[in-house]
This record gives sequence, C-alpha cells and structure tokens, in this order.
Amino acid sequence: MSKLFSPYTIKDLTLKNRIVMSPMCMYSSVNQDGRIMPFHLTHYESRAAGQVGLVMTEAAAVLPEGRISHDDLGIYADDHIEGLKKTNEGIHRHGAASAIQIAHAGRKATVKEDIFAPSAIPFNEKYKTPIAMEKHDIDKAVEAFADAARRSRQAGFDIIELHAAHGYLINQFLSPLTNRRSDIYGGSRENRYRFLKEVIEAVTKVWNKPLFVRISADEYNREGNQMEDFYYFTEEMKRQGVDLIDVSSGGVVPASINPYPGYQVTYAERIKKQCSIATGAVGLITTGIQAEEILKNDRADLIFIGRALLRNPYWPKQAANELGVLLQGPKQYERAWN
Repeated sequence: MSKLFSPYTIKDLTLKNRIVMSPMCMYSSVNQDGRIMPFHLTHYESRAAGQVGLVMTEAAAVLPEGRISHDDLGIYADDHIEGLKKTNEGIHRHGAASAIQIAHAGRKATVKEDIFAPSAIPFNEKYKTPIAMEKHDIDKAVEAFADAARRSRQAGFDIIELHAAHGYLINQFLSPLTNRRSDIYGGSRENRYRFLKEVIEAVTKVWNKPLFVRISADEYNREGNQMEDFYYFTEEMKRQGVDLIDVSSGGVVPASINPYPGYQVTYAERIKKQCSIATGAVGLITTGIQAEEILKNDRADLIFIGRALLRNPYWPKQAANELGVLLQGPKQYERAWN
C-alpha cells in the first residue's frame, strides 16, 4: 500500500493523503490591501481538485508593515476574513483540508512603511535598515499573531502554520546572525526563543486546532544556528504543543546554496528522530517515487510540494500513476482521469 496516499491524522483532523501544497507567495493582491483576489480562489481550489490532501495558502502578514511586499496577502484586518472564507470553501469542496501560514517579514519587508526587526541590521544593501524593536513593538507583534489566529479560525482554516523560517521576523529572533539584542530577547538560545515562545502561547489561547511551525534548519553560516540549536527549539515547541515541524532551510542571511532533489529532507529526518515529533519534508521533491521513499523510510510524515504543483495542479494524479495507485478524482473529470 502506498504511504503517500494513506490518511494522516493530527489531533481531530484526518488528511486524506500526505501531499501538502507548500505555501508560496503569489504577489497577487494587486489592490495592495492584502485581500484575496479571484486569482487566489482559482489557484487554491484547483490544487484541491487535483487531490492534494492539504492546501496551505501563502504567507499572510499579521501586520501591514510585516508584508514581504505590498502585493502580499494579509490577515491583519477583519476585512480579510471574507475572502479567506471563500478560499476555504473552494478547498473544502474537494475534500482537502486547509492551512494558512501566518507571518511577519521583519527586516525583509519591502513596504513603504517603517520596518522592524530584533536588531537594526539590513538584510543587504538593497533593503532598508529596520528599526530595532522596543518591548511595545514586540508585544504588538505577538498580539498581532494572536489576532491572525482568531481570524484564521473565523475564516474556517483547519491548520495554522507559523512562519519561523527563511529569515523573516520569528527567524530573525531565533538566529544569532540577526539577533544582537542584549535584553531578555537576545543572547542565549533560551532568550532568542522567547519571541516564538510568546507567539505560540498567544496563538494557542485562541486556537486549539493543529499547529505547524516552519523553520530553516540550516542557516548556511558557521556563526548561525546549528543542528543542536534546532533540536533545542524543536523540543521547546513540542512542549508548547506544536504538532509538526515543517523543515526548510536558508534565507536568514545572503548565502550561496546549491540545491539538489530532496536536499532538505535530511533535516526533517534528523529532527523527527532526535525530537520524536512529526515533520514535513520540502525542497525539490518532484516525483511520487521520491515522496514514497521519504515516507516509507520514516524520514518525514508529510510531503510538502511547491514548484511541482505550480507546474501541474494535478501532480497527485501523476504521483499516483507512478506508484500504481488508483486515485479518485473529481467527477467532472472522470472521462479522462483513469
């Protein structure tokens, strides 16, 4: 039996298979107010129709100044709920579960507003220098994540993922490369974890469904966090009730990376085995056979597919054909499905 097409249960939620649409920014909120546009509705529903088990929407910013760009989705206002609710209706219509990644870009924001980070260090010469966050700025951001979780619940999402990877705000607090603070939010691993700890505490007060966290488990810099640090952060998240770690890498500081098929899977495997927690594998996973190997060898629990799903919304069908699995498709497509 195929592991890729077996169900997976997290808390009270059962996914019909282990294929996850990875969050990918679409830069399509062309009105620049963070709202869902017609493109988004088609984009996400088509992947659900393609039989993805879990469709995760792109990073939605918890504050206006936390958007990666002005064209990114937001979840910083109640006005965003209606469009996200419609998105969920389309996803759920095809038996897929839905997730939203909530985020704050920190120093990697490219918006007109002032931008904020743990320390006043720009990402590179092309980015603005951020304002080092005061305690009231930190409290505001934590509260914004909680408000975003409340709106996610009202919009009907099944899962929330906190974006603590790719050099965005939570990641900036976690990394010694970007966090040069001398207060309780900087210095030791415990202190650098404090912001994420407070975010999780605030979110779980209003959210009791599955909670994922995406991390960058390699900062590609000797002065950055190492695997022992990520084991520590994961154990802390596990204690706080996080259900799955979505394991990516990079983005904290400029770095040269030479990706190859499955290049990040080892990180997911190491965290899963060291910390006894569910993980998601992501990164140039392009075939059903490749995904099946990861799952059957217990290297991860879910398979996050990104660019392959941009190329082919019906990638699950392609994977099923490779694995000899008879996959039930939309009734509208029965004439061509099998």
